[in-house]
Amino acid sequence: MSRRVVFMGTPEIAATVLGSLCDAGVQVVAAVSQPDRPQGRGYKLVPTPVRVCAEAHGIPVLQPESMKDESFRGEMERLAPDLIVVVAYGKLLPGWLLALPRLGCVNVHVSLLPRYRGAAPMQRAIMAGERETGVTLMYMEAGLDTGDIIASEAFAIGDEDNLQTVHDRSAAVGAALLCRTLPLIFAGEAPRTPQDHSRATYAAKITKEDCHLDLKRPANVLCATVRGLSPAPLAYVLLPGGRQLKIVKAKAGEGSGIPGTVLAVDRTADGSVTVATGEGTLILLRVKPEGKGEMSAGDFVRGRGIAPGDLLC
Repeated sequence: MSRRVVFMGTPEIAATVLGSLCDAGVQVVAAVSQPDRPQGRGYKLVPTPVRVCAEAHGIPVLQPESMKDESFRGEMERLAPDLIVVVAYGKLLPGWLLALPRLGCVNVHVSLLPRYRGAAPMQRAIMAGERETGVTLMYMEAGLDTGDIIASEAFAIGDEDNLQTVHDRSAAVGAALLCRTLPLIFAGEAPRTPQDHSRATYAAKITKEDCHLDLKRPANVLCATVRGLSPAPLAYVLLPGGRQLKIVKAKAGEGSGIPGTVLAVDRTADGSVTVATGEGTLILLRVKPEGKGEMSAGDFVRGRGIAPGDLLC
């Protein structure tokens, strides 16, 4: 029986899953990714990770600007996929596309549904201080991450985990879970467990306001936010004068003072900056000053002259 798969995704996590499908011998007849976008100071068009992965495996790539593009619809109907696999594509799929494959559309979602539906499940789980997250395979429907669950797998979030480590683990777990489950999906024997919608939470897209640390909050909460936004887009505070200081790595400490006050600085190469918060202290370890590259907090202190008593906000 035919097992023609179309893969839809855009970022690195999707490329990891696509690569695993190819390595497993799955017949991926096309990859659909969002259009290449300009990046960097030169605004040069950069291919999406999924496009790069697909081309490396000799898979045709479609990059429609809109799901309403009639030529895209015609090409998808010509491909006649048996299954569409979606990983972080970034747009809702229209009804005609959801109904196209005989085996349906399966989404690899990086949370333990019904918790953290939406655009930023990994970031929001870390920022909320969750000790566990995971990956869920689900059949897609018109709602946002509301479809029946096929399978899920959980893993722990450790004290040192940040967005990068959770992303990498989610990619590996999701790829393995999908490859293990595909035989059941192809056979039409995959389970369908309805979600308990009363337990649903929403993981909204990260905004600039989410990245600005409110130093009146407890230090452990601020640390979770730093970890959830590192290595990108990064949490930040404002220095005296209003320039941003992005925070790559921090830890919570003891002590007290007016929130935002610099309590101590360590000027050594691996030094730190200790800042009072609403409860405890936030110890900055790795930072990225505005217009500069990442550096240790000690290097930043020596270059900028920040001192105890300065007020961050």
